Amino acid sequence: MSIKQNLSAAGRGHGEGVLPDFRNLGVVLRVLLLSNGLALVAVLLRNQEAAALGEEILEMAVRVEFPLILTVASLFLLGPALLRLSYRAALLLMAAVIGGVVLLVHGLLAPLTSGGLMRPLLWSLATAACVMLYFHQRQAARAPVLAEARLLALTARIRPHFLFNSLNGVLGVLRSNPRRAEEGLEELSDLFRALMQDNRELVPLVDEITLCERYLNLERLRLGERLEVAWSRDATAEAALVPPLLLQPLVENAVYHGIEPGAGPGTVSIAIARRGPEVIIEIANPVLDAARHHAGNRMALDNIRERLMLFYDLEASLETEQASDAYRVRIRLPFRSER
Repeated sequence: MSIKQNLSAAGRGHGEGVLPDFRNLGVVLRVLLLSNGLALVAVLLRNQEAAALGEEILEMAVRVEFPLILTVASLFLLGPALLRLSYRAALLLMAAVIGGVVLLVHGLLAPLTSGGLMRPLLWSLATAACVMLYFHQRQAARAPVLAEARLLALTARIRPHFLFNSLNGVLGVLRSNPRRAEEGLEELSDLFRALMQDNRELVPLVDEITLCERYLNLERLRLGERLEVAWSRDATAEAALVPPLLLQPLVENAVYHGIEPGAGPGTVSIAIARRGPEVIIEIANPVLDAARHHAGNRMALDNIRERLMLFYDLEASLETEQASDAYRVRIRLPFRSER
Protein backbone atom coordinates (compact mmCIF):
# COMPACT_ATOMS: atom_id res chain seq x y z
CA MET A 1 0.00 0.00 0.00
CA SER A 2 1.11 3.57 -0.51
CA ILE A 3 1.70 6.20 2.13
CA LYS A 4 -0.90 8.32 0.41
CA GLN A 5 -3.48 5.57 0.76
CA ASN A 6 -2.73 5.30 4.45
CA LEU A 7 -3.27 9.02 4.94
CA SER A 8 -6.41 9.12 2.84
CA ALA A 9 -8.05 6.37 4.84
CA ALA A 10 -6.98 7.87 8.14
CA GLY A 11 -8.20 11.26 7.06
CA ARG A 12 -11.69 9.90 6.43
CA GLY A 13 -11.75 8.72 9.99
CA HIS A 14 -12.45 5.05 9.33
CA GLY A 15 -10.02 3.77 11.89
CA GLU A 16 -10.84 0.11 11.30
CA GLY A 17 -8.16 -0.56 8.69
CA VAL A 18 -6.79 0.28 5.28
CA LEU A 19 -7.74 -1.51 2.09
CA PRO A 20 -5.00 -2.67 -0.24
CA ASP A 21 -4.91 -1.13 -3.70
CA PHE A 22 -6.22 -3.92 -5.91
CA ARG A 23 -4.77 -2.17 -8.96
CA ASN A 24 -1.25 -2.52 -7.63
CA LEU A 25 0.79 -5.31 -9.19
CA GLY A 26 2.33 -6.31 -5.86
CA VAL A 27 -1.10 -6.57 -4.21
CA VAL A 28 -2.50 -8.67 -7.07
CA LEU A 29 0.47 -11.06 -6.94
CA ARG A 30 0.13 -11.46 -3.18
CA VAL A 31 -3.60 -12.18 -3.44
CA LEU A 32 -2.98 -14.87 -6.06
CA LEU A 33 -0.11 -16.47 -4.14
CA LEU A 34 -1.92 -16.44 -0.79
CA SER A 35 -5.15 -17.83 -2.21
CA ASN A 36 -3.40 -20.62 -4.11
CA GLY A 37 -1.22 -21.36 -1.11
CA LEU A 38 -4.25 -21.74 1.16
CA ALA A 39 -5.94 -23.97 -1.42
CA LEU A 40 -2.85 -26.16 -1.66
CA VAL A 41 -2.63 -26.47 2.14
CA ALA A 42 -6.29 -27.52 2.21
CA VAL A 43 -5.60 -30.22 -0.39
CA LEU A 44 -2.57 -31.52 1.51
CA LEU A 45 -4.53 -31.69 4.77
CA ARG A 46 -7.41 -33.49 3.11
CA ASN A 47 -5.29 -35.94 1.13
CA GLN A 48 -5.20 -39.51 2.44
CA GLU A 49 -3.41 -41.26 -0.41
CA ALA A 50 -0.23 -39.92 -1.99
CA ALA A 51 -1.16 -41.52 -5.31
CA ALA A 52 -4.30 -39.40 -5.51
CA LEU A 53 -2.53 -36.12 -4.65
CA GLY A 54 -1.97 -35.07 -8.27
CA GLU A 55 -5.61 -35.64 -9.17
CA GLU A 56 -6.79 -33.71 -6.10
CA ILE A 57 -4.50 -30.76 -6.95
CA LEU A 58 -5.88 -30.72 -10.50
CA GLU A 59 -9.44 -30.78 -9.17
CA MET A 60 -8.53 -27.93 -6.81
CA ALA A 61 -7.18 -25.91 -9.74
CA VAL A 62 -10.46 -26.41 -11.65
CA ARG A 63 -12.46 -25.23 -8.66
CA VAL A 64 -10.19 -22.35 -7.55
CA GLU A 65 -8.33 -20.72 -10.45
CA PHE A 66 -11.27 -19.51 -12.54
CA PRO A 67 -13.22 -17.90 -9.66
CA LEU A 68 -9.98 -16.52 -8.21
CA ILE A 69 -8.98 -14.80 -11.45
CA LEU A 70 -12.53 -13.53 -11.96
CA THR A 71 -12.59 -12.14 -8.41
CA VAL A 72 -9.22 -10.41 -8.80
CA ALA A 73 -10.37 -8.89 -12.11
CA SER A 74 -13.58 -7.64 -10.48
CA LEU A 75 -11.66 -6.07 -7.58
CA PHE A 76 -9.28 -4.48 -10.08
CA LEU A 77 -12.21 -2.80 -11.85
CA LEU A 78 -13.81 -1.78 -8.55
CA GLY A 79 -10.52 -0.59 -7.01
CA PRO A 80 -11.23 3.18 -7.09
CA ALA A 81 -14.78 2.68 -5.79
CA LEU A 82 -13.56 0.49 -2.92
CA LEU A 83 -11.04 3.13 -1.81
CA ARG A 84 -13.79 5.75 -1.67
CA LEU A 85 -15.95 3.65 0.66
CA SER A 86 -15.58 3.23 4.38
CA TYR A 87 -13.60 0.18 5.43
CA ARG A 88 -16.65 -1.80 6.53
CA ALA A 89 -18.68 -0.86 3.45
CA ALA A 90 -15.76 -1.89 1.24
CA LEU A 91 -15.54 -5.27 3.01
CA LEU A 92 -19.26 -5.82 2.49
CA LEU A 93 -18.93 -4.97 -1.19
CA MET A 94 -15.98 -7.37 -1.50
CA ALA A 95 -18.03 -10.12 0.16
CA ALA A 96 -20.88 -9.45 -2.28
CA VAL A 97 -18.47 -9.64 -5.23
CA ILE A 98 -17.05 -12.93 -3.97
CA GLY A 99 -20.53 -14.32 -3.43
CA GLY A 100 -21.58 -13.29 -6.92
CA VAL A 101 -18.51 -14.85 -8.49
CA VAL A 102 -18.98 -18.11 -6.59
CA LEU A 103 -22.64 -18.24 -7.64
CA LEU A 104 -21.73 -17.60 -11.28
CA VAL A 105 -18.90 -20.12 -11.38
CA HIS A 106 -20.94 -22.75 -9.53
CA GLY A 107 -23.64 -22.45 -12.18
CA LEU A 108 -21.11 -22.76 -14.99
CA LEU A 109 -19.14 -25.66 -13.50
CA ALA A 110 -22.07 -27.58 -11.99
CA PRO A 111 -21.95 -30.25 -14.73
CA LEU A 112 -18.22 -30.81 -14.08
CA THR A 113 -18.16 -30.80 -10.31
CA SER A 114 -20.23 -32.21 -7.51
CA GLY A 115 -21.37 -30.68 -4.25
CA GLY A 116 -23.56 -27.78 -3.15
CA LEU A 117 -23.02 -24.04 -3.19
CA MET A 118 -22.43 -23.50 0.54
CA ARG A 119 -19.02 -25.18 0.75
CA PRO A 120 -17.28 -23.16 -2.01
CA LEU A 121 -18.91 -19.96 -0.75
CA LEU A 122 -17.70 -20.48 2.82
CA TRP A 123 -14.23 -21.45 1.60
CA SER A 124 -14.01 -18.35 -0.60
CA LEU A 125 -15.09 -16.02 2.20
CA ALA A 126 -12.67 -17.68 4.64
CA THR A 127 -9.84 -17.30 2.14
CA ALA A 128 -10.73 -13.65 1.61
CA ALA A 129 -10.71 -13.11 5.37
CA CYS A 130 -7.24 -14.67 5.64
CA VAL A 131 -5.94 -12.52 2.79
CA MET A 132 -7.32 -9.33 4.34
CA LEU A 133 -5.87 -10.33 7.70
CA TYR A 134 -2.48 -10.72 6.02
CA PHE A 135 -2.68 -7.21 4.54
CA HIS A 136 -3.80 -5.80 7.88
CA GLN A 137 -0.88 -7.42 9.69
CA ARG A 138 1.51 -6.33 6.94
CA GLN A 139 0.34 -2.74 7.26
CA ALA A 140 0.75 -2.85 11.04
CA ALA A 141 4.27 -4.27 10.71
CA ARG A 142 5.21 -1.57 8.17
CA ALA A 143 3.94 1.34 10.27
CA PRO A 144 7.33 1.90 12.00
CA VAL A 145 9.01 1.80 8.58
CA LEU A 146 6.64 4.48 7.33
CA ALA A 147 7.52 6.71 10.25
CA GLU A 148 11.23 6.10 9.76
CA ALA A 149 11.01 6.85 6.04
CA ARG A 150 9.25 10.13 6.80
CA LEU A 151 11.89 11.06 9.34
CA LEU A 152 14.72 10.26 6.93
CA ALA A 153 13.08 12.32 4.23
CA LEU A 154 12.68 15.29 6.58
CA THR A 155 16.20 15.21 8.00
CA ALA A 156 19.66 14.98 6.47
CA ARG A 157 18.29 15.21 2.95
CA ILE A 158 20.78 17.99 2.22
CA ARG A 159 24.27 17.49 3.57
CA PRO A 160 25.28 20.00 6.27
CA HIS A 161 28.12 21.33 4.14
CA PHE A 162 25.64 22.44 1.49
CA LEU A 163 24.11 25.10 3.76
CA PHE A 164 27.51 26.65 4.52
CA ASN A 165 28.64 26.44 0.90
CA SER A 166 25.43 28.10 -0.27
CA LEU A 167 25.75 30.92 2.26
CA ASN A 168 29.39 31.42 1.26
CA GLY A 169 28.32 31.52 -2.37
CA VAL A 170 25.72 34.18 -1.57
CA LEU A 171 28.32 36.22 0.35
CA GLY A 172 30.69 35.90 -2.60
CA VAL A 173 28.32 37.70 -4.96
CA LEU A 174 26.68 39.99 -2.42
CA ARG A 175 28.67 43.08 -3.40
CA SER A 176 29.18 42.40 -7.09
CA ASN A 177 25.63 41.19 -7.78
CA PRO A 178 23.18 41.97 -4.94
CA ARG A 179 20.21 40.84 -7.00
CA ARG A 180 21.73 37.38 -7.56
CA ALA A 181 22.53 37.13 -3.85
CA GLU A 182 18.90 37.89 -3.03
CA GLU A 183 17.73 35.25 -5.49
CA GLY A 184 20.14 32.76 -3.91
CA LEU A 185 18.66 33.34 -0.46
CA GLU A 186 15.14 32.91 -1.87
CA GLU A 187 16.18 29.65 -3.53
CA LEU A 188 17.74 28.40 -0.31
CA SER A 189 14.57 29.31 1.58
CA ASP A 190 12.41 27.45 -0.93
CA LEU A 191 14.64 24.41 -0.71
CA PHE A 192 14.45 24.16 3.06
CA ARG A 193 10.73 24.87 3.02
CA ALA A 194 10.33 21.78 0.85
CA LEU A 195 12.32 19.78 3.39
CA MET A 196 10.07 20.76 6.27
CA GLN A 197 6.69 20.13 4.65
CA ASP A 198 4.68 16.95 5.19
CA ASN A 199 6.22 14.55 2.69
CA ARG A 200 3.74 11.69 2.86
CA GLU A 201 1.62 12.92 -0.06
CA LEU A 202 2.61 12.44 -3.66
CA VAL A 203 3.50 15.66 -5.49
CA PRO A 204 3.57 16.61 -9.20
CA LEU A 205 6.84 15.78 -10.90
CA VAL A 206 7.05 19.34 -12.23
CA ASP A 207 7.38 20.56 -8.62
CA GLU A 208 10.31 18.22 -8.10
CA ILE A 209 11.92 19.55 -11.29
CA THR A 210 11.50 23.14 -10.10
CA LEU A 211 13.08 22.22 -6.75
CA CYS A 212 16.05 20.66 -8.54
CA GLU A 213 16.50 23.77 -10.68
CA ARG A 214 16.69 25.93 -7.56
CA TYR A 215 19.17 23.55 -6.00
CA LEU A 216 21.36 23.61 -9.13
CA ASN A 217 21.21 27.41 -9.25
CA LEU A 218 22.57 27.49 -5.71
CA GLU A 219 25.36 25.09 -6.60
CA ARG A 220 26.33 27.29 -9.55
CA LEU A 221 27.08 30.11 -7.10
CA ARG A 222 30.20 28.25 -5.96
CA LEU A 223 30.92 25.83 -8.82
CA GLY A 224 30.32 28.33 -11.61
CA GLU A 225 31.01 27.05 -15.12
CA ARG A 226 32.31 23.75 -13.74
CA LEU A 227 28.70 22.62 -13.29
CA GLU A 228 26.92 21.92 -16.55
CA VAL A 229 23.41 20.44 -16.62
CA ALA A 230 21.77 18.72 -19.59
CA TRP A 231 18.00 18.41 -19.23
CA SER A 232 15.81 16.17 -21.37
CA ARG A 233 12.21 16.73 -20.31
CA ASP A 234 8.99 15.18 -21.54
CA ALA A 235 6.06 17.54 -20.90
CA THR A 236 3.62 14.63 -20.83
CA ALA A 237 5.47 13.12 -17.86
CA GLU A 238 5.58 16.25 -15.71
CA ALA A 239 2.00 15.81 -14.47
CA ALA A 240 2.90 12.47 -12.86
CA LEU A 241 2.60 12.24 -9.09
CA VAL A 242 5.84 11.17 -7.42
CA PRO A 243 7.19 10.90 -3.86
CA PRO A 244 8.45 14.28 -2.60
CA LEU A 245 12.21 14.86 -2.52
CA LEU A 246 12.75 12.12 -5.09
CA LEU A 247 14.99 13.98 -7.55
CA GLN A 248 16.90 16.49 -5.42
CA PRO A 249 18.88 13.98 -3.32
CA LEU A 250 19.92 12.10 -6.49
CA VAL A 251 20.93 15.30 -8.26
CA GLU A 252 22.84 16.36 -5.16
CA ASN A 253 24.68 13.05 -5.17
CA ALA A 254 25.53 13.54 -8.84
CA VAL A 255 27.00 16.99 -8.12
CA TYR A 256 28.75 15.92 -4.93
CA HIS A 257 30.46 12.87 -6.44
CA GLY A 258 30.69 13.73 -10.12
CA ILE A 259 31.42 17.47 -10.27
CA GLU A 260 32.70 18.81 -6.96
CA PRO A 261 35.87 16.66 -6.65
CA GLY A 262 37.01 17.44 -10.20
CA ALA A 263 39.11 20.35 -11.39
CA GLY A 264 37.40 20.85 -14.76
CA PRO A 265 33.82 21.14 -15.96
CA GLY A 266 31.45 18.19 -15.81
CA THR A 267 27.90 17.50 -16.94
CA VAL A 268 25.00 16.18 -14.89
CA SER A 269 22.39 14.70 -17.24
CA ILE A 270 18.75 14.51 -16.17
CA ALA A 271 16.33 12.74 -18.53
CA ILE A 272 12.61 12.43 -17.85
CA ALA A 273 10.30 10.60 -20.24
CA ARG A 274 6.92 8.94 -20.30
CA ARG A 275 6.66 5.53 -21.93
CA GLY A 276 3.08 4.39 -22.00
CA PRO A 277 1.86 3.83 -18.44
CA GLU A 278 5.33 4.44 -16.93
CA VAL A 279 7.61 7.37 -16.20
CA ILE A 280 11.35 6.85 -16.62
CA ILE A 281 13.81 9.13 -14.82
CA GLU A 282 17.55 8.84 -15.43
CA ILE A 283 20.30 10.87 -13.77
CA ALA A 284 23.92 10.50 -14.90
CA ASN A 285 27.18 12.09 -13.78
CA PRO A 286 30.90 11.62 -14.48
CA VAL A 287 32.81 9.05 -12.41
CA LEU A 288 35.87 10.54 -10.72
CA ASP A 289 36.44 8.04 -7.91
CA ALA A 290 34.49 4.80 -8.40
CA ALA A 291 35.00 3.37 -4.88
CA ARG A 292 34.12 6.60 -3.11
CA HIS A 293 31.16 7.23 -5.37
CA HIS A 294 29.66 3.80 -4.74
CA ALA A 295 30.05 4.00 -0.96
CA GLY A 296 28.72 7.52 -0.72
CA ASN A 297 25.58 6.81 -2.73
CA ARG A 298 24.45 3.63 -0.99
CA MET A 299 22.54 5.28 1.87
CA ALA A 300 20.66 7.75 -0.32
CA LEU A 301 19.80 5.11 -2.90
CA ASP A 302 18.61 2.62 -0.28
CA ASN A 303 16.40 5.26 1.29
CA ILE A 304 14.81 6.27 -2.01
CA ARG A 305 14.38 2.64 -3.05
CA GLU A 306 12.56 1.99 0.25
CA ARG A 307 10.32 5.02 -0.26
CA LEU A 308 9.42 3.86 -3.78
CA MET A 309 8.49 0.49 -2.32
CA LEU A 310 6.28 2.14 0.29
CA PHE A 311 4.45 4.27 -2.28
CA TYR A 312 4.26 1.88 -5.25
CA ASP A 313 5.09 -1.62 -3.98
CA LEU A 314 6.39 -3.69 -6.93
CA GLU A 315 5.27 -1.21 -9.59
CA ALA A 316 8.38 0.98 -9.21
CA SER A 317 12.10 0.27 -9.25
CA LEU A 318 15.44 2.00 -8.87
CA GLU A 319 18.48 0.65 -10.73
CA THR A 320 22.07 1.85 -10.94
CA GLU A 321 24.66 1.37 -13.64
CA GLN A 322 28.32 2.28 -13.48
CA ALA A 323 30.43 2.51 -16.60
CA SER A 324 34.02 3.62 -16.93
CA ASP A 325 33.04 7.24 -17.50
CA ALA A 326 29.54 7.66 -16.04
CA TYR A 327 27.34 6.63 -13.15
CA ARG A 328 23.59 6.36 -13.85
CA VAL A 329 20.54 6.05 -11.64
CA ARG A 330 17.36 4.96 -13.40
CA ILE A 331 13.93 5.14 -11.77
CA ARG A 332 10.84 3.50 -13.22
CA LEU A 333 7.43 4.26 -11.69
CA PRO A 334 3.79 4.15 -12.79
CA PHE A 335 2.23 7.28 -14.26
CA ARG A 336 -0.43 8.60 -11.91
CA SER A 337 -1.93 12.07 -12.08
CA GLU A 338 -4.47 14.12 -10.18
CA ARG A 339 -6.92 14.00 -13.10
